[in-house]
Amino acid sequence: MRERGRWKIRGSAIAAVSAAAVGLAAYAAPAGANVRTAPSGGVSPAAALGTPQLKKTGKVLEVVRQLVQCGGTMYAVGTFTEISQGKKVYQRKNIFSFSATAPYTVTSWAPNVHGEINSIAFNGSNCGDAYIGGQFTDIDGAHAKNIAEISTSTGDVVPGFKANASATVYTVLAAGGHLLVGGFFSYISGTHDSYLASLDPATGKDDGFVHLKISGTYHFCAKGGKPCTPRDNRSQVYNQQLSHSGKLDLVEGRFTSVNGQARQQIFMLNLAGRKATVTGWTSPEFDGSDPSAYPYYECWPTTAFYVRTAAWSPDDKTVYLATTGFRPAQNPTITGPRTGLCDSVAAFPATQSSVTHTWIEYSGCDSYYSVSADSATVYAAGDPRWADNSDGCNKAGPGAVPDMGLQGLNAANGNVELNSSGTAMYTMTRANADTMLMTSGGLWIGSTNRYTVNKCGDLKGPPGHNAAGHAGICLLP
Repeated sequence: MRERGRWKIRGSAIAAVSAAAVGLAAYAAPAGANVRTAPSGGVSPAAALGTPQLKKTGKVLEVVRQLVQCGGTMYAVGTFTEISQGKKVYQRKNIFSFSATAPYTVTSWAPNVHGEINSIAFNGSNCGDAYIGGQFTDIDGAHAKNIAEISTSTGDVVPGFKANASATVYTVLAAGGHLLVGGFFSYISGTHDSYLASLDPATGKDDGFVHLKISGTYHFCAKGGKPCTPRDNRSQVYNQQLSHSGKLDLVEGRFTSVNGQARQQIFMLNLAGRKATVTGWTSPEFDGSDPSAYPYYECWPTTAFYVRTAAWSPDDKTVYLATTGFRPAQNPTITGPRTGLCDSVAAFPATQSSVTHTWIEYSGCDSYYSVSADSATVYAAGDPRWADNSDGCNKAGPGAVPDMGLQGLNAANGNVELNSSGTAMYTMTRANADTMLMTSGGLWIGSTNRYTVNKCGDLKGPPGHNAAGHAGICLLP
């Protein structure tokens, strides 16, 4: 069982590289397989050269938690101490910026943030200031408790933004003139808006746009199994994704009730009104509302919170979920083909009602931590070793395709995308990629320095290309 995404990895030691993690086994496409070149309009399987990277060696696991672009500049946050680019090394404490285009030059901007940063956001087209959230106490000596606004020219704390959070902030998102902030906190900016709040971007005060009364927790214990001892049993909001229209927001976390409505793992907010409201979008596959038809909505006890991230299709008609969870809590031996959402990527209609999946793809008991999509392909990353592996757990089942780290799945049916040689089109080191960002320049991937090989993209690549040298940051153009 693997559990390393986001807040589970800080301070961890890098695991030894197993034989399965070092290389892909040979795979020959079966007769009639969907062998194809990169989808029209999709991203290249070969990574751009020269992007900045984390330390490639060391015993402490470092991570890029989020990548955001504002104007012509990329901003990266997470838990790290230095950045390298070619032969140059830059001391950077959990935040830095660089050019969004080649040669991806690292800027001199270097705020000194004492603590991890989980999220960064910008209010519309204003690139002069950034909002950051995490678990920190001060920035360059100025008091800042878990959330702050900082200048992107000086790195200084903006004094007019008075927000503070009682505990860790995991996600910050600017939408429609509001700053939507989620995390572990019980109080934020002096108000009792637990786990998800809306702040005024100018003052940091609660602006009243979100009051959802999020509550509840869960853990799942298989009968006859080990005692159920989840690592953390508190409610929380962990992640969120704004629709392309800007009117809807997906929110993931640990909860069972949102504004009096039964919601578990994930819910959808309507941001179009005077106040945010919970939509009717949900599913018995992750909310447990119909256990007779969908009994495997529960995942392994220590990974009961398994819907960690989601993505919208370009037309906002489909929602893609990427999950951890290992295997169903109530079916620990996994006899027969997989069912349920544990360790999978799945497509759901975005219709604002109770829905079920249109397709689902299984890794075979390896976790996914990030997902993104264009019109042809769904990109999913984490620490998978195989794709199309519905009949295996920690091994390749019949029909499984070796495909480590990063996978490209057909948006229409979820099948893994293959290149002209019949092998997986997209791949990278199993670096627990924690964030993806689709821009006009391509697909940016933020991950860890988990393995020193740090390969990203096509392991063969075009002539003269080296797939290594992408620890923490990778761009597929």
